Amino acid sequence: MEWRGRRQSDNVDDQRGAGGGSFGGRGFRIPIGGGGRGGGIGIGGIVLILIVCAVLGINPLTLLSGGDIAPTDGTPSQQQTTRPAANDEMTAFVRTVLAETEDTWNTVFTANGQQYREPTMVLFSGQARSACGFASSASGPFYCPGDHKVYLDTDFFRELSSRFGASGDFAEAYVIAHEVGHHVQNLIGVLPKFNQMRQSMNETEANRMSVRVELQADCFAGVWGKSTEQRGILEQGDLQEALQAAQQIGDDTLQKRSQGYVVPESFNHGTSAQRVRWFQKGFTSGDMKTCDTFSPNYQQL
Repeated sequence: MEWRGRRQSDNVDDQRGAGGGSFGGRGFRIPIGGGGRGGGIGIGGIVLILIVCAVLGINPLTLLSGGDIAPTDGTPSQQQTTRPAANDEMTAFVRTVLAETEDTWNTVFTANGQQYREPTMVLFSGQARSACGFASSASGPFYCPGDHKVYLDTDFFRELSSRFGASGDFAEAYVIAHEVGHHVQNLIGVLPKFNQMRQSMNETEANRMSVRVELQADCFAGVWGKSTEQRGILEQGDLQEALQAAQQIGDDTLQKRSQGYVVPESFNHGTSAQRVRWFQKGFTSGDMKTCDTFSPNYQQL
C-alpha cells in the first residue's frame, strides 16, 4: 500500500499511556476471540437510503436532513484538545489511512447532497475511556456511536499478524476502514435505530441483525478499498491481505480456533465466507448501493 507521503488526518487523539479501566458498554468492534455486539446499516445514494428506510421504518427526511444524530449509549463525551501524535511510523500510517477514508466518504456524502462529519481516531495503549464505557486492548478496535470516535490500541495489529496470520498494511487498513464504516452507519441514523430495536429482541434475533450490520460495514470497507485502488495507492497483494484478514476474523473461524466447534446462533459478525464475500462485493462495485445486507436474500447477493 503506497501510503507514505500522502495527506495525514488531523482527527487523531493520541492517548497512548494515559491508562483507564475495563471495557463496558456498546461499541462496535472487530472481534478478536469470540464475538461481541455490532452495529449499523448504510446509505450509498438515495436508492439505498429508501431501501433501508423501508426495512427499518426510518423517515427518509431524517436521513437526508444532514442533522446531528443523538448518541446511542452513554453520556456525551467532553471536548478534548487533540494532542500531537507520537512521531512514529504507526501513527503516520493510521493518520494516512484515516485521511483516505475522509476523502472517500466526503466525496460520497457530497455526491448525495449531505455533509460528512469526520470521526476522531483515538489511539490508546492498554485502556481508554469512551462514551460507551471503558475500552481495553482486549476488546479489540471498536467504534463508539456515543462520541463518534474509533478506538484503536495499535498493538492489535501485531496480534492480527501473530495470532491470526493476517499481516500487511492493507490488512490493517481494512480494520480501520471497517470501524469507519460503522461511523457512516451512525451518521445516517441507523445505529441508534438498531440499538432501539434490539431492546425488544432476544439474543438470537439481535445476533442475526448484528451480522447484517457488521457485513455491511465490511462492504463499506470494500467500497473504500476500491477508492484507494482508483487513486493508485494499492500495490500487488494488498487485496489479498484484506481478504485474509476478513477470513481470519469470521465468527466460525474464531470459534473453531478458541473452542474447537461453532455455535451458529451466537454469530454476530458473520462467517469468514460472508465477511470475505461482502468486502469483495464493495470492492468490486465501489458503490454503496450494492451493500444492502438487509435484503431478505442478502446471503445470496
